[in-house]
Amino acid sequence: MSEIETQQIIGAQNEQIEIPRELSVLPVRDVVLYPGGTIPLQIGRPRSLAALDETGTNGLLLIATQYEASTEEPLLHDLYPVATIARVVRVIEARDGGRQALVVGIARARLLEITGFEPALRARLDAVPDTPIESAEGEASWRRTVALAQRVIDLREDMPDEWKAFLGGVPSGGLLADLIASNLPMPRQEKAQLLTEIDAGRRLARVESALEREVTIAETQRQLRDASEVEGADPRERERMLRRRLREIQDEIGEGDAGLREVDELHEKLDAKQLPDEVRSQTARELKRLAAMPQGAPDRHMVRTYLEWIADLPWCEETEDQLDLGDAQRILDEDHHGLDKVKERVLEFLAVRKLAPDTKAPILCFVGPPGVGKTSLGRSIARTMGRNFARASLGGVRDEAEIRGHRRTYVGAMPGRILQSLRRAGSRNPVFLLDEVDKLGADFRGDPSSALLEVLDPEQNDKFIDHYIDVAFDLSRVLFIATANTLDTIPPALLDRMEVIELPGYTERDKLRIAKDFLVPRQRENHGITAEQVCISDAALDRIVREYTREAGVRNLERNIASLMRKAAHQVAARRTRNSAADGAEATSPIEIDEEFVGVGLGAPPHQPESAERTTIPGVAVGLAATVHGGDILFIESTFSPGGKGIRLRLTGQLGDVMRESAEAALSWVRANVDDLGLDPAEFGAGEVHLHVPAGAIPKDGPSAGVALVTSLVSLLKRECANGKVAATGEISLRGRVLPVGGIKSKVLAAARAGIDTVVIPKHNEKDLVEVPDEIKDQLDIHRVETIEQVLAVTLANPPASEQTPD
Repeated sequence: MSEIETQQIIGAQNEQIEIPRELSVLPVRDVVLYPGGTIPLQIGRPRSLAALDETGTNGLLLIATQYEASTEEPLLHDLYPVATIARVVRVIEARDGGRQALVVGIARARLLEITGFEPALRARLDAVPDTPIESAEGEASWRRTVALAQRVIDLREDMPDEWKAFLGGVPSGGLLADLIASNLPMPRQEKAQLLTEIDAGRRLARVESALEREVTIAETQRQLRDASEVEGADPRERERMLRRRLREIQDEIGEGDAGLREVDELHEKLDAKQLPDEVRSQTARELKRLAAMPQGAPDRHMVRTYLEWIADLPWCEETEDQLDLGDAQRILDEDHHGLDKVKERVLEFLAVRKLAPDTKAPILCFVGPPGVGKTSLGRSIARTMGRNFARASLGGVRDEAEIRGHRRTYVGAMPGRILQSLRRAGSRNPVFLLDEVDKLGADFRGDPSSALLEVLDPEQNDKFIDHYIDVAFDLSRVLFIATANTLDTIPPALLDRMEVIELPGYTERDKLRIAKDFLVPRQRENHGITAEQVCISDAALDRIVREYTREAGVRNLERNIASLMRKAAHQVAARRTRNSAADGAEATSPIEIDEEFVGVGLGAPPHQPESAERTTIPGVAVGLAATVHGGDILFIESTFSPGGKGIRLRLTGQLGDVMRESAEAALSWVRANVDDLGLDPAEFGAGEVHLHVPAGAIPKDGPSAGVALVTSLVSLLKRECANGKVAATGEISLRGRVLPVGGIKSKVLAAARAGIDTVVIPKHNEKDLVEVPDEIKDQLDIHRVETIEQVLAVTLANPPASEQTPD
């Protein structure tokens, strides 16, 4: 050892020590020794024991911290570049064959190179003296560090007050930083990085930052402790504070568990919610169960997901209703044209809500053909009331679990669509749209429409139980709105729970107004053009409505307008390209979409007035039908082929059972009234009567074509053409009575769209004309009839002279 170079240095105890240029190295895993600090070491690795033997008691060695604690045989690159020269104070033999050593840090040293591996690791070093702090900024940092350390001692009950005086007497700033760092609860990596900081001023600044963090933690812990000890404090609040304090302490001493932190976070999240007592009891049981599960338990994910669903549902969160009727009327008029009946019902609900805030919300059902605005009405109502909007599409749903949820025993279980939508809405009183409720299915998995009975019953939906959540959820504050194209496929029990509001369709004038006010501006925006670039004339819109759309809604109308806007946008872009190439200004004259542009852009019109042409031969009559797409006109054709025995009836056109029975009743009435109709019984004695309804690919059913069937047969047998401008609807009886039918408004609107002049309806349906717009009633000549004879008097070009009076 006498041949090894040495270096004189002043140690942490302010003593001059002679340090050899080469020392044995003792690598340590999880501790960091600072100059001036004293730590016990548990030593068990062979090279570390050999280093201790070479050093002996009161000898010097290097204490170097490893980057990775898992490295068993560390080399130079596995150690932090700055180590601590330490003196071995005491060595004790341990029972397991290892040793325990008490070492004191003396000074820092840079590790230069490894000079030996066996039996102990030896390294060449360069001792680093501690530089004094002489700048005014360093002195200020020194004073702040002492004050912060004394503040921590005041806040921490486990630190004696004598330390405050000791810190004030530390002779150097570097030593002060090392002493404080050795006692602060800092991560190992941060402590090791602080040891590598040679400059005492920068080291002191880093310790000052760590002390500020420790002061914040200590003050927070004291506040939590003081708040939890206040008499009369809320037990749940006190428990939450204690849990938070426990978690902070565990994290601070490095014993925090990810699973327990997860449970505590769920505790806090659930405690912050205003849960019903039943739900709170359920979550308390599940939280205890989750806390008892090991981290890798297979059911842990299921329980955690369940508790997260409970925490995310809006048990008490709700929005405040906007009950200003004037603003509500304005918003509804801005969003939709017409639909006065629906708007009036919404305003009535707001008025009742204003007078009786605790009243139960109605269950509305909007029924009408596609494209009349049922879904957009739901969004508009939500905007009117200031509520959130939720929507669940029920078309094609065949599983009851889609409504009530899956039981948690199933893999991938989750709540039903009701609670899923409420979670997304974020409030327990949204406007909830149940879209396409008429298209629910049923199979071996259950009947979703039956599950909706509980959801849509105001008397019991305040205790709705989803199979996944398995606790009652209050749906009574939700405004449910269902939409459907037809009522025929909705189960009677479900339909009985809803208030039906029909949206039969728009008149041509309504469509023109909607196109000008809503559709054209929206399509201009969608296609990136302005009114200054493209304008569309009223005549062009009128032609689109009359010749290119014959639907009850406006969906196809918007498609046609979009098609024209695309073509106009193409011209705008081409014009801009030409002007750019010519380096000229863009043309200011707008592109005008007129009737000629419509004809070129949309091609041949798919709808042309044809009723007059198709009824120019006997045996063809015009009827009216109500479909899921709105009303429509129906052509009924008949022929008679004599021969054979008796009268035979043949029906084609994919007719349903009810319509077939109407055809049989019509034939029976005609045969029974041959004389009164002026027909020759001999000509009508034997043969085949063939009734056909064109558009055979479309199923047709219902009794409302009865009078049109009679008109077709009488026109054929009398060889008189039916009036092509007259359309009739009504069910017939064998006594010649005309019975009432449904869908009068849709049928009348369809007749007006098809260019019909005269409409024949049953007398008992006169009350339904109240819903028909006045402009349509002024446009049509509407006859109310009670007998078939009265029908024939209108529908035949040359009506029979004999007319019977009603029974």
